[in-house]
Amino acid sequence: MSCRISELVINCADPQRLSDFWCEVLGYVELGWEHGALEIGPPKVGFGGPQPTLVFSPSTDPKRGPLPLHFDVNADDRDQDAELERLLAAGARKVDVGQPDDASWHVLADPEGNEFCLLRRRLDPLPEV
Repeated sequence: MSCRISELVINCADPQRLSDFWCEVLGYVELGWEHGALEIGPPKVGFGGPQPTLVFSPSTDPKRGPLPLHFDVNADDRDQDAELERLLAAGARKVDVGQPDDASWHVLADPEGNEFCLLRRRLDPLPEV
């Protein structure tokens, strides 16, 4: 027996703002609101598919700074440089956490400062549902 990650919950000040950003980054769609939280997930699949959904839960005291957990993302249809430009245009910003100058990844932050990394390796796209 095993478990699988079905959703990741992120406390935030502005669920709609983060939803808009992460939908753009991941190609997700809004799945709906429940108890003030906004859930996003893969189109045509939603909750329970091969990719976890993200739930943005409103908080008056969201954590700031480095978190013990962060996302790593990989492009699946372009090279790393092109994906970096797309993410910056979507509202990400570069962050220096002490990574080496020759790092193969870029450290970024979403609009509320949650750090994530853009890795170099391109992944195969997921099959259409």
